[in-house]
Amino acid sequence: MPWPYPKWVAHRGAGKLAPENTLAAFRLGARHGYRMFECDVKLSADGVPFLMHDSELGRTTNAAEKLGASCSPTGGDHAWGTLSQLDAGSWHSRSFAGEALATLDNIAAYILRNGFCLNIEIKPTPGTERHTGEVVATEAARLWQGEAVLPLMSSFKVEALQGAKDAAPHLPRGFLLETPRDDWIEVALQLDCVAMVCNQALWDAGTVKLAKSAGFRCLSYTVNDEAAAQRLLDLGTDGIITDRVDLFAPS
Repeated sequence: MPWPYPKWVAHRGAGKLAPENTLAAFRLGARHGYRMFECDVKLSADGVPFLMHDSELGRTTNAAEKLGASCSPTGGDHAWGTLSQLDAGSWHSRSFAGEALATLDNIAAYILRNGFCLNIEIKPTPGTERHTGEVVATEAARLWQGEAVLPLMSSFKVEALQGAKDAAPHLPRGFLLETPRDDWIEVALQLDCVAMVCNQALWDAGTVKLAKSAGFRCLSYTVNDEAAAQRLLDLGTDGIITDRVDLFAPS
């Protein structure tokens, strides 16, 4: 397929410069010149796709204070009405105090109105892999209906990508890899992926050649120093996901 995405991708909105996966982070990444963003999307208990990396709420919200010690710490166990009341900014710094969790709808509106691109990592609560893939892809297909550039759907979970493929086969998919696996090309082909999104250490001349010969684009995460970025550029990879939106000028 034609590749419509920029080479540089802001990780979770603006890397570590703002509270991850919030609208504030996307705005900050955009101020640094980024036109493509990566985010993590999971489901609330009532099926609302919202942005969060962890299964549990504690690291990036005030859930322990707001919900109490007796409540489940897992985001997927709470309805969106409850999650929407949490503070997702104070953990990062005072300047972001009161920043709310974002829904996929919120982020899509920002992305589309500004002509940006998005990589949606499907991040299911354990045990909900296929269902999360189906719901997130269905919602993404609705939000981007009629758009020329669609979001890239990615996941480490094969079941989530299969659910996304079945629900919205026209959305492009990327297979995420943290560690090597012998069947990576075969699995990605079965899922009709267009890209391999790998831990940067997995890319070398041989793996790039293998992936490209199978028709895949090659993306890397999370690249935060200049030497690593230059190595990947020299290998001819197609995308670099970074926290260092303050270091790399996107092209």
